[in-house]
Amino acid sequence: MTEFLRRTAAALIVASLATPFALPAVVAPAAAQSGQPMLLPVDPDRLVAETASNGPSFSIEIADTDAERSAGLMFRRVMPDDRGMLFVFEETRRVAFWMKNTPMPLDLIFVGEDGAIVDIRQGVPFSEAAIAPQSPVRFVLEVKAGTAQKAGILAGDRLRHPVIDRIAGAD
Repeated sequence: MTEFLRRTAAALIVASLATPFALPAVVAPAAAQSGQPMLLPVDPDRLVAETASNGPSFSIEIADTDAERSAGLMFRRVMPDDRGMLFVFEETRRVAFWMKNTPMPLDLIFVGEDGAIVDIRQGVPFSEAAIAPQSPVRFVLEVKAGTAQKAGILAGDRLRHPVIDRIAGAD
C-alpha cells in the first residue's frame, strides 16, 4: 500500500506541474546567469524627460522580454551618466524590483501607461528589499542614482520615447 501511495502522490505532483496554470519559469540571459552583465543594444532614439526645466535625454537599452527584464542591470558596475534601461511590460500592472547582484546604486523611475512618472525610488546595491510604487505601471526607467534629482525629474513629469508614445497613443 505504501508503494501505491508514493506512486500516486508522485503522479499527482507531475500532473499539477503540467497544468496550464503553472507559472512559466523566467530565465535570465546567459550572460547574467554567468555573473556577467547583460548588454542590450542602445536604441537609436533617445528617451526625453519632459520636466519644468527642459529635462534631460537618455540613451537607453530596452528590456522588453521576461529574460531581459529579469537580468536588467545585474552585475553592471559602470554606466554613462546619460544612459538608462527602459523596462517595458506587456500590460499595466503592479511591479517590484530588487537590487540583488546589482553593484551600482540606481534611481528607479516608475511610469504609467500614459508616459507620466508615478513614482521615483532609490535602489541600494545588492539589496533584496522590494522596490515598488503604490500603483500599477507600464514602464520602469533605471538610471544612475541621483540622476532624477540632479535633472529635476519629478512624479507627474512625462517620459517621451517612440515605444512609450506608441503605447500612450501620443503623437
